[in-house]
Amino acid sequence: MEALAAFRDTPEGIVRLTTFHWIASTFLAQRLPAFLVAHPGITVQVTVDDKLQDIVADGFDAGLRFGDDVEKDMIAIRVGPPLRHLVVATPDYWDRHGRPTHPRDLRNHRCVSYHNLSSGSISPWEFEKDGRELRQRVEGGLICNSVDLALSLVRSGESVSLHMEEDVADDLASGRLEAVLQDWCPPFDGISLFHPSRRQTPPALRALIDFLKK
Repeated sequence: MEALAAFRDTPEGIVRLTTFHWIASTFLAQRLPAFLVAHPGITVQVTVDDKLQDIVADGFDAGLRFGDDVEKDMIAIRVGPPLRHLVVATPDYWDRHGRPTHPRDLRNHRCVSYHNLSSGSISPWEFEKDGRELRQRVEGGLICNSVDLALSLVRSGESVSLHMEEDVADDLASGRLEAVLQDWCPPFDGISLFHPSRRQTPPALRALIDFLKK
């Protein structure tokens, strides 16, 4: 059926994707509407789950993850620009508690921790400077896996959190939040679409890959 579909003038069919909440609410939300308009014969079924799923066992055609979260036996295609995390809090918070100059200084601050649903553990914050990687565990009054909830607490002036630069760009521009340790926060590999190795990629999936790469 996939081979016959390749002979159609326009690709048709269903593309089943799995991805994380952040990728769905930002990357896909910005790009999928135009793709669906351009390809009315394609239906994209998206399952949003912060756990790392086995796309073959769970019946997905492809997944979207950050570059370093892709299994080695998959075909991975970069479809997004580099991304960056930033450590942020309100200027008033930093004035009251001091601005850290090294990631280990975060041990003296109330930080929002991220709950990794795949492993069940609390994810450390990852930093890098001059080729040296550092994983710093943080503690505070909130453990969650919600960007919106974490930002609400940070904006209240009572906590520190680690966020994608895109999520806090407006806060930084307005002065509502201030980033620290920026020399420890270099860009990292962006979003990759990954799928199982096949001799022929289904036309509907190929159309989506080509669109996202643009």
